Amino acid sequence: MSKDRYMGILIHPTSFYSPYGVGDLGDEAHAFIDIAYENKIRLWQVLPLGPTGYGDSPYASRSTFAGNELLIDLKALYLEGYLELEDIMISDSDIDSDRVDYGAVRKLKFPLLRKAAKAFLKGAAKDEGYQKFLESEKWWLSDYALYQVLCDKFNDSRWFSSWPLDLKNRVPSALERERLENAAEIEIWKALQYFFRKQWLSLKEYANERDIRIIGDIPIFVAPDSVDAWTNRNLLKIDEDGNQEVSSGVPPDAFSSTGQLWGNPLYRWSEHEKTGFAWWISRIRETLRLCDIIRIDHFRGLSACWEVPSGEETAINGKWVKSPGKELLSAVREALGSKLPIIAEDLGVITEDVVELRDSFSLPGMKILQFAFSRNEDGEFDADNAYLPHNIGRNSVVYTGTHDNNTSVGWYQSLSDGDKDLVRRYFECPDDQAVWQMIRHAMMSNAKYAIIPMQDLLMLGEEARMNTPSTCGSSNWSWKMRKGEISSPNWSRIHYLTKLYGRC
Repeated sequence: MSKDRYMGILIHPTSFYSPYGVGDLGDEAHAFIDIAYENKIRLWQVLPLGPTGYGDSPYASRSTFAGNELLIDLKALYLEGYLELEDIMISDSDIDSDRVDYGAVRKLKFPLLRKAAKAFLKGAAKDEGYQKFLESEKWWLSDYALYQVLCDKFNDSRWFSSWPLDLKNRVPSALERERLENAAEIEIWKALQYFFRKQWLSLKEYANERDIRIIGDIPIFVAPDSVDAWTNRNLLKIDEDGNQEVSSGVPPDAFSSTGQLWGNPLYRWSEHEKTGFAWWISRIRETLRLCDIIRIDHFRGLSACWEVPSGEETAINGKWVKSPGKELLSAVREALGSKLPIIAEDLGVITEDVVELRDSFSLPGMKILQFAFSRNEDGEFDADNAYLPHNIGRNSVVYTGTHDNNTSVGWYQSLSDGDKDLVRRYFECPDDQAVWQMIRHAMMSNAKYAIIPMQDLLMLGEEARMNTPSTCGSSNWSWKMRKGEISSPNWSRIHYLTKLYGRC
């Protein structure tokens, strides 16, 4: 049996404790890496790292290539001389809470980030690293910086409905006018991206030096209110007037009689094929500069997408439309190397064509233990459930749950007495040991990768849930650890299991 078995923790940087109201790339992130290293953890999984817009979902980023400025560590900017000591001396009580208040965080952090950027820019012309960054990243950075300036100017990122026609349609003279009039603001956004990139790559190096690889995340679709959609509408099913012709979603199923209408623009694959999938190759290449492995969210969309006509209020009247996933992944493999470091998010109703696409490129799929406990047609325990630990194949990533699930404590507490009995009997344990047995069996399984959400390591309940799909609200994407919580005594138990099951 191969010895390359790995254990990882799922936590997004926003969930680290910070006195500034949202986790960042500073002390707590480094402390997490140190603790992971000490306990033989070799993987750290994060959510998409892009700048978020309305709703603050990492899966609805304003840019595929930019980083979230809210993750920039203010203390590091002070140590580099771009902020004063009083700028970063903030009492925990000023903004601290059990959840991230993104409005309050932006009000606190962005004035300080702007101040630091202005101080940095005074000497930026002589900063060789910054000048190289501007040159190497200008192909996406210039449009991104202008886009953020225009979002601020019009107080709206919906370029397709609220911006002036000449800017909506990217008339060259209008773009040049805005670049000249807003040159100073544009430079600030560029400097902030440099701060993010420099800090993140430093953090990644810190992790890699400790034999910890980072699993990043790519949402399969781009957000409609993003610089990606604004600048690449020819690659998307968006008409000349900026209107979406179709929207993404999933069809009706056992969970929703009307399906889910996500609202993302879908790809005009014929245009991607003309360029040899250049945009996708750039997207994956750039993500692999920031991470070591990539998880592709909604992987089944590379086989076929559920297209819903414009104007529909539900996803009922959509249809499956084939995607050139094999051609795309072949082009990526040819450009980037023979082995693709990609994890396929293959959850939900997966058809044979999706399985064939995943397996033809030897991509590991995902197994979620919270989905493992079901009954067969006779009402008996379904021992053939593919998510049960004894059925999980080697080329898999097993999770107790993901960012879209309840915490495992919350999940177990929500079960009926009968369903709890299925779990207890499978693990042969009492109620208070059910979640630890899930963790143990995930690590015991044959799966190459075992990933545990930080909330499950901390044994937190439903109050610590990261996201509830198909809902909007301040509770989504806002969970963060309390001060000192990262030093949980539960790490020692994880360490024991990691060694016991050969995942060191």
